[in-house]
Amino acid sequence: MQAIVASLTSVVEILIVIALGYWLRNSHKLGDQFKGNISYLIMNVALPASIFASVMKYLTRDKLLGLTGGLIYAVICIALSYLISWLLSKGLHVRPGRRGTFINAITNANTIFIGLPLNIALFGQKSMPYFLVYYVVNTISTWAIGVFFISSDDPTASSQKTGGFNWRKLLPAPLVGFLLALVCLLIAIPIPNWITSVLNMVGGIVTPLSLIYIGIILADAGLKSLHLDRDTLVVILGRFVLVPALMLGLIMLGTASIGPHLAGMEINTLMVQSATPALAVLPILVGESHGDVPFATNVVTTTTVLFVIVIPVVLAITQVLL
Repeated sequence: MQAIVASLTSVVEILIVIALGYWLRNSHKLGDQFKGNISYLIMNVALPASIFASVMKYLTRDKLLGLTGGLIYAVICIALSYLISWLLSKGLHVRPGRRGTFINAITNANTIFIGLPLNIALFGQKSMPYFLVYYVVNTISTWAIGVFFISSDDPTASSQKTGGFNWRKLLPAPLVGFLLALVCLLIAIPIPNWITSVLNMVGGIVTPLSLIYIGIILADAGLKSLHLDRDTLVVILGRFVLVPALMLGLIMLGTASIGPHLAGMEINTLMVQSATPALAVLPILVGESHGDVPFATNVVTTTTVLFVIVIPVVLAITQVLL
């Protein structure tokens, strides 16, 4: 029951902010230029600050070096998810402009915006070290691998390659923020409290602005754009069935091979994080690469709505099998 209430509360809050963006756009309070401005602000300012502040807040050197219990499971699960989603995109002939979204929506979870508050609501602050295992792997996966599937799926990209190497694509701002935080953590660089406060303040706008952006996209496309086509259905099954099943199978295989080695809270945390919705910033990433933004918005919105049903089921299955 607690899982249902926590999931429902998270979804309602998210949908209200999306509805706000939808209303503001439809009432002509937000102009065309605002959509591009909000995208730049999130990706290049707010999100790097949010990631840096989160790492410095929730990780320590000892925790970072000692979080090996569930790390292997998270890495293998996400690696297998990339492989299977890539094969599905090829086998189903997902069209250019959608492929990056398709792969990312199945593989990478919305850990920081939905996974974190949900995990705390379900298991309390004691679960934070276990949450950080999945968060770190998911963050690296998103900004070191996932963004390349999206940028390489740009349907407007010229077939003629221009000279020079684009370092901005190799090191997007969110990944730079994460790497800087790890450096500060590992070599114990002290961060003044006032800087941390500023980063928290700036990073705090990521979630509401991302959700308002989704509302703007929905307003431009119309609510009728929300639908369950073949690609969306496969993404939903991949995000809510395939990835949790992979995580569950890996944990069961590990338990059968070397015996019980993970705490019950760690298992539940890994399972919950593997079943959270698609990234809220996915439409922004796709928009920057001229991809199918309505499809990305559709995927984010539908998975966000449906996960309220999925989480209690995932936890119930986990309790029965592990």
